[in-house]
Amino acid sequence: MVFNETTQVLYCKGLTYLSSIGADGLKAETVRPAPQILLKAFPLKNPEEVAQIKEDVKNHTIVILKITPLAQKSVEELKSTIEQLTDFTLSFGGDIARLGEERIVIAPPGVKIWRGEKSSEA
Repeated sequence: MVFNETTQVLYCKGLTYLSSIGADGLKAETVRPAPQILLKAFPLKNPEEVAQIKEDVKNHTIVILKITPLAQKSVEELKSTIEQLTDFTLSFGGDIARLGEERIVIAPPGVKIWRGEKSSEA
């Protein structure tokens, strides 16, 4: 993939190689780990989406769900769906939290959701 005339990027075996090419040839090369965590944000429209959400979290994806579409259909289905996602997330070692009134975030293991300062840990 080429971003412009002087910079090239190559993704290979979990690493990102960046090269700067000047008039006199190769100038610099940087090796960085390729991104290992993906972020997805989408509306939760029906409970059948739970299986795909679980699969995404298992594959190191942070998921942000707008829950309003399902809430408008059925509050009971929404409660049941969130309960399923909470049970799965905690049993899998992930983290789950509300983001305001309309969204929830689900994080895979290794990602902790910050909930603010806790006075007992100070």
